[in-house]
Amino acid sequence: MSIYVGNLSYEVTQEDLSAVFAEYGSVKRIQLPTDRETGRLRGFAFVEMGTEAEETAAIEALDGAEWMGRDMKVNKAKPREDRGPGGGGNRRNNNFSRRY
Repeated sequence: MSIYVGNLSYEVTQEDLSAVFAEYGSVKRIQLPTDRETGRLRGFAFVEMGTEAEETAAIEALDGAEWMGRDMKVNKAKPREDRGPGGGGNRRNNNFSRRY
């Protein structure tokens, strides 16, 4: 299981997050998703801790805490839903304006 960390500064680094979460146990992995087109950070991360007890301690201590000028949203990450193949859908059926 992993921890979802939201409302992050776009300036945050893996090292920054590792330092904060290391206060609550061993940090196994950090993911900082980026936008595919711009390469810019998306403002959230996923953190994996060594044990469930460490995850719980980090969530309880950090959810709502101010860090880097923002109030962090920290909770257990939900499993990613399978969206099936494709990814974009058929835009013609989404009420977009048509060009003639």
